[in-house]
Amino acid sequence: MDKKERMQQLVEELNRASDAYYNGREELMTDYEWDARFDELKRLEQETGETLPHSPTAKVSEDSIVGQKEEHEFPALSLAKTKLVADLAKWAEGRPIWISWKLDGLTLVVTYDGGRLSKVVTRGNGHIGTNITHLAGSIAGIPKTIAHKGHVVVRGEAIISYDDFERFNMESEEEYANPRNLASGSLTLKDPAEVAQRSIRWMPFTLVYTDQELTSWGARMDFLAHNGMTCVDHELVDEPSEDHIRQVIDRWTLRVTHRENPYPVDGLVIAYDDTEYASTGSVTGHHATRAGYAFKWQDESASTELETVEWSCAASTISPVAVFRPVELEGTTVKRASLCNISECERLGIGAKGTRLEVIKANKIIPKVIRVSERVGELLIPHKCPVCGSKTEVVESEASGTKTLHCTNGACPAKQLKKFARFVSKEGINVDGISEQTLARFINLGWVSEYADILRLPQHSADIARLEGFGQKSASNIVRSVERARQVEARRLLYALTIPMVGHDVCNRLLSAHPLDELVAIASGRASDGDLFQASPQERLGTIPGIGPEKSASLVAWFSNADNLAMFERLRAELTVEQASGAPTGNRCEGLTFVVTGDVAHYKNRNELKAYIESQGGKVTGSVSKSTDYLINNDVASTSGKNQKAQQLSIPIISEEEFIERFGNNLE
Repeated sequence: MDKKERMQQLVEELNRASDAYYNGREELMTDYEWDARFDELKRLEQETGETLPHSPTAKVSEDSIVGQKEEHEFPALSLAKTKLVADLAKWAEGRPIWISWKLDGLTLVVTYDGGRLSKVVTRGNGHIGTNITHLAGSIAGIPKTIAHKGHVVVRGEAIISYDDFERFNMESEEEYANPRNLASGSLTLKDPAEVAQRSIRWMPFTLVYTDQELTSWGARMDFLAHNGMTCVDHELVDEPSEDHIRQVIDRWTLRVTHRENPYPVDGLVIAYDDTEYASTGSVTGHHATRAGYAFKWQDESASTELETVEWSCAASTISPVAVFRPVELEGTTVKRASLCNISECERLGIGAKGTRLEVIKANKIIPKVIRVSERVGELLIPHKCPVCGSKTEVVESEASGTKTLHCTNGACPAKQLKKFARFVSKEGINVDGISEQTLARFINLGWVSEYADILRLPQHSADIARLEGFGQKSASNIVRSVERARQVEARRLLYALTIPMVGHDVCNRLLSAHPLDELVAIASGRASDGDLFQASPQERLGTIPGIGPEKSASLVAWFSNADNLAMFERLRAELTVEQASGAPTGNRCEGLTFVVTGDVAHYKNRNELKAYIESQGGKVTGSVSKSTDYLINNDVASTSGKNQKAQQLSIPIISEEEFIERFGNNLE
């Protein structure tokens, strides 16, 4: 085909991929492929002197989030990009510059008037975006109020951390390709409660406008910090020679490769410290020439050969993982890469053993298959779950068309991942050093299918040491953590079982009334006092203060299940259970009801403060009411809902230090 036909093909491919990328749908090409096609299109446009209509080189990539459209007060233009440090040095012109992360999320413009949040708008096409102010409360990092009372416009990125992304993918029916894809898809949702579950954080990267005169970019970022915003990391380069810029970029690149930054980035941004000078640039296409410059890493690729495709079951999906002949990338040995789902395998053309692959570490971190150069055979999709052996099924999402593989067994151990994670958590039996990701691996290896198996992990210590990413030290640490966890408090064990409606408070109340083994005997129907007309287990437990019929019914239903009871007994045999007396040990809070809100400074957490209050005969509830005697909040002057309610009811609001002065503590 001639150059114009190739240009037209590239424009169509890039626009389709960009539309999917910016709107939370399945990715049609990797960042690596997109950049390569974009650079090819730019080269052809320069050679022909022609730019086709709708070319992505002449427009801002656009989200198409449905909702009320709103024109931006200040256009959100895109930045020119380069992979050469020399280009950055030339652009800097020897003037002081700031370097910051190029966060990989969805840009949101946040506006304040009179110290209060007035609107949140997506970038859209840079000129018109979608008003999503109703979702602001579901996105961390967007203050409802700020100290400055003037007109303030801030641009920032809605992002999701790698840990939160992996956690969501484990729990979700639909697996997303990357954190950015999840963030953009989440903002298309209408229900704020559902958005809140996605762990989205907004991080400001520039102050667009304030009526306060600030001509330094650094001072403008300080202004945002002083107004309660957590800004993107940034560093001043006073003398931006090419060598100096390269040294700084190399240092920031190491932060990426060492996973020091919890959020995804796809490069760096440089900006002039002199904002007045920055505003004097011209606008070329959709780029302001002095507004900033984006630096993107040159991804190092390697060719290798597929050895097998492993199918890893985590939560509800069974995900394919490419295992290939080891290659060196970015200073590390790489031999595995997630293939996400069946649709991604089909897009790439993944075959059987011997298929030739090209692999990169996307943004210096995540191993990724970017291309199949030679396909051998066909990819076999398993008909049985690799964990439990049950039948599998392919499910196609109505929203995105993405095809994923699922286990049909509702009781598959892999689907209990969140329960196992709660079991080992600090609030559970506290097995230090075992993350959800580690649990998922142990489940797929067949080592963990019930709670008691976690206590039996020392039997697999030699195998754990041989696992990729572990070693003898990690295996020894896990063994020590398991052995320490064998001695556990009864309330932690009961909480760790993840019985519906049985949280910390319910555990404390139940165990204040009965020792653990007696409680289990009552709930399972095995306890008897010889009275033919004795109350049912649910009635006996329902009379415990603060329990009631619903919570008691849930506990009885769980322990009445023969499988659950047998599983608990196997677990109980692995543990030494301690149970402190539930009776108060003092009377300093006797007859008083407290509500605790906000962060605590002297106690480890609010649960520890709550435990002290109860040990002194007091009561702690979750909401402020007429029966509340004190609200404990270290931010006494806060305008939070609980503070306002306490003020309306004339309930004293005291700090943690005031509480300790009046009622003592158990911190010695």
